[in-house]
Amino acid sequence: MKMYVPDLDVDPQEYTDAMTLTGTKVEGYERTDADLDKIVIGQIDKIEQHPDADKLVVCQVNIGTETIQIVTGAPNIKEGDKVPVVLDGGRVAGSHDGKMTPGGIEIRKGKLRGVESNGMMCSIEELGSTRDMYPEAPEYGIYIFPEDAQVGEDAVEALGLRDVIFEYEITSNRVDCYSALGIAREAAATFNKKFCPPKIVETGNDEKTSDYVKVTVEDPDLCPRYAARVVKNVKIGPSPKWMQRALASNGIRSINNLVDITNYIMEEYGQPMHAYDLDKIDGSHIVVKRAKQGEKFVTLDGQEHVLDDSILMICDENKPVGIAGIMGGENSMITDEVKTVLFEGACFNGVNIRKSSKKLGHVTDASSKFEKGLDPNTALEAVNRACQLMEELGAGEVIGGVVDVCYEHKEPWKVPFEPDKINALIGIDISAEEMLGYLERVELYPDETKENIIVPTFRQDVHCTADLAEEVARFYGYDKIPSTIPSSELTGFLPFCRKIEKVAQDVAEYCGFSQAMTYSFESPKVFDKLRLDADDPLRQAVKIRNPLGEDFSIMKTLPLNGMLSSLETNYRRRNKDVRLYELAKVYLPKSLPLTELADERVELTLGMYGEGDFYTMKGVCEEFFEKVGMKKKVSYAPNSGKNYLHPGRQANVYYDGRLLGYLGEVHPLVAESYGMKTRVYVAVIDIPTVIELATFDYKFEDLTKYPAVLRDISMVVPKNVMAGDIEKILEERGGKILESYELFDIYEGNQIKEGFKSMAYSIVFRSKDRTLEDADVTAAMKKILNGLEGLGIELRS
Repeated sequence: MKMYVPDLDVDPQEYTDAMTLTGTKVEGYERTDADLDKIVIGQIDKIEQHPDADKLVVCQVNIGTETIQIVTGAPNIKEGDKVPVVLDGGRVAGSHDGKMTPGGIEIRKGKLRGVESNGMMCSIEELGSTRDMYPEAPEYGIYIFPEDAQVGEDAVEALGLRDVIFEYEITSNRVDCYSALGIAREAAATFNKKFCPPKIVETGNDEKTSDYVKVTVEDPDLCPRYAARVVKNVKIGPSPKWMQRALASNGIRSINNLVDITNYIMEEYGQPMHAYDLDKIDGSHIVVKRAKQGEKFVTLDGQEHVLDDSILMICDENKPVGIAGIMGGENSMITDEVKTVLFEGACFNGVNIRKSSKKLGHVTDASSKFEKGLDPNTALEAVNRACQLMEELGAGEVIGGVVDVCYEHKEPWKVPFEPDKINALIGIDISAEEMLGYLERVELYPDETKENIIVPTFRQDVHCTADLAEEVARFYGYDKIPSTIPSSELTGFLPFCRKIEKVAQDVAEYCGFSQAMTYSFESPKVFDKLRLDADDPLRQAVKIRNPLGEDFSIMKTLPLNGMLSSLETNYRRRNKDVRLYELAKVYLPKSLPLTELADERVELTLGMYGEGDFYTMKGVCEEFFEKVGMKKKVSYAPNSGKNYLHPGRQANVYYDGRLLGYLGEVHPLVAESYGMKTRVYVAVIDIPTVIELATFDYKFEDLTKYPAVLRDISMVVPKNVMAGDIEKILEERGGKILESYELFDIYEGNQIKEGFKSMAYSIVFRSKDRTLEDADVTAAMKKILNGLEGLGIELRS
């Protein structure tokens, strides 16, 4: 970070908090020297054999201020070596069962086989690192510093381990932050420090790259830009320490100077690169084109892939040499014998790279970046930076010029700068000059008129005033923005459909139901479990093209499986009384195979077992209908024809002739298939139908000042006559003076003749404008009784 923001001097926690507040979320950080203390560079002056141990030696080690004695069993040391020495009371990294020991291990002076030892010489692992990051370290033994190391200096500092590694969570719209430069730019803006990106200088001899290589792009829609440069007289060797350490901090192992440069550029610019051995490119001709259907290709890691014609390839005149944006081929890999290198810097179609990567099952660091959609202008800059590093490191002779096949050269664009709108959006009041100050920190500069902001091409997320407002807000400080109430007249407004759903939630929870949430995907086996007929339309479900498995392979067409599965879970856990509700969609295809979107219908599903019965569930449904303003009487039709419900305890629910849903007891066989040996009750209400019939328009009437007249009737009723049939007669024949009625008794037993039941109703009559006379009530009762006789009902004496 300090390579690009040299004045940055904050502690890790302060950096974490500040960067997170400005929108670059830091997930956490780790100090590489957290468990290291009192470790210096020492030089071994003398080595003697331990008097009582064949595998131990006694060393006299100069640590700059004094010479101390250390006993060790390391096999690789010799007199004159400079080594890391942890002093008495210091700490080194330690591990137990493969896990790092928090806080490290404290080293104390003592005796080994009777000989005093005043410290310890360290391996690279004891310094908290590995040979992957320090390949010069021995496989077994003490780390040896180069001859120019200064005795007595901080060994941790000399190894570059006084560092902090931060982990970021970058959103997909901030492609520029998938690079060290992008993060450094954000850090400089956050702390208002100077950002110092690398200066790319012109490189190359008097020759022309076009004389060495030719590039043809046959599919410009998949490769809008391909830039190539050549380096000859390549000298393969180790990278400098600073580059090795930079790669190590990003979890990348150093290979050699050539490979390391391409990896370094990928991390620095967020632009993946690839290097080809030009001598292995037939005809010195790069052709970017689609693969042949069924073509086979072996990548650098030795894996063979079968390709199709949607995958973009990098080819020469005779063969493919790389999968574009993913990985190069084994047939053009760089070896230690390479003489001439072709550097590729390209921009590929992000969607195509993502699809190709998934098809091949081959995700790489390069493909992960390309699939985000990179700035094509960065490709050439990255290639030039790579050639500059090759020249600076003495790794080869750069050929002049570049072959740049560019079909998409992006130019900066303008976004209107409207300070008043920005203030209104954020809810603050700051000047235009202060806003510009924040914007300029991230290279969003105004034009000459200061009416527009010029957006650089790497900021692909800035396109409108709201985006500029976000930039201002995050550097102004989200924590400083005052809380304000929105000025819209629609504050707190819910659309009508959400009001209905809210009433459903409130009623269900008031009646003791807890909310459940189940999957929209389920198994076709559900239909057999619910005993649906073979030709039931509900079996025609939308199939998932790429399901997680058969159990999640179709979209549900009815909500009962999820509800019964949730009830089953509670039953297995021996919860005594359970009531659950869910507001969720079912997906009913209009035709199969699909030619248009399925009908997605929200349904209120209620399920319960334990305390309560059919009438309890019926009461909950009626409470809901009443609360959404369905003022007419809801009617019920027995035997709704649902195989998954008890044949004698089920009903369809109607309102004004429209089917609203159904309720009933779950069929015992279905309940048993879900592992429940108890009575289970369910209700399903179609919310879109309710929305069409509901209203929240209430009309209030004055309380009448005239008295009510009460009549009770007790009847012997055929068992096949339902309460709904009787109540329909009461409503039709009671006239305007009928105020209410209530069933207060029902009885079946020895005192009632076979095939009949006893039912008793209390009926209330009242007039709004006068006191009722006996004749009024008698006439109404006569009409009611005549209607009841038509149903085969007899009055009880």
